Amino acid sequence: MRSPRNDTAHAPERSCILTREAGPQGGLVRLAVSPDGQVLPDVRGKAPGRGAWIGVTRAELETAQAKGKLKGALARAFKGAPLDIPDDLGTRIADQLQRHALDRLGLEAKAGNLVIGAERIDTAARKGQLHLLLHAADAGADGAGKLAQAWRVGSDREGSDLKGLALPIGRTTLSLALGRENVVHAGLTDAQAARRVSDALSRWLHFIGPERAAEPCAEDAQGPSAPDTLADPGRGPAQTGL
Repeated sequence: MRSPRNDTAHAPERSCILTREAGPQGGLVRLAVSPDGQVLPDVRGKAPGRGAWIGVTRAELETAQAKGKLKGALARAFKGAPLDIPDDLGTRIADQLQRHALDRLGLEAKAGNLVIGAERIDTAARKGQLHLLLHAADAGADGAGKLAQAWRVGSDREGSDLKGLALPIGRTTLSLALGRENVVHAGLTDAQAARRVSDALSRWLHFIGPERAAEPCAEDAQGPSAPDTLADPGRGPAQTGL
């Protein structure tokens, strides 16, 4: 189980029902039980009743499910209540985490904390205003590289490996999430917004795993796996580790 960054000294911790490892609640995924006994993901952690927490990847979850370990762990967590574990639980969790991350991006866009378009991002980066740089999976390597260089220049980190993150979705999906047309690159210009987006992305990318994060998306695009740090580590409050 990963150990996500959390700057809150008294942040609540939860234990993964499969590994028994404890970690900050915000880095784990909550599972809840519907009135008819179906185990469902509750990535926002707001469903009523008892919950169970997992901090493993999708591949680890599906292996545990195939071996019956997930069923046993859930039975203990929910005190032996009758449970129906859907075969596609991993897919449902991944879908909810993606939706949550893209919703977070959309909210930051509406709040004015996000800029799109290579020219606007380049300007913000060179002024030292960029805290997080994102690319659609089908973004060109040359364009992404130029923006990364502008970010390094603006943050006085030339020669470092600071770069943006290629998301495991193409421009069509990213554009729909932001309500804009042809979004290939996006940048967060507010430190706290970058933290919020980075947290949501970290949880999603951790769950799907580096292999799936690098798989081609529906638009037949491919992007690299998530780096160890999403936000600019030289930006104080925006520092975010997976």
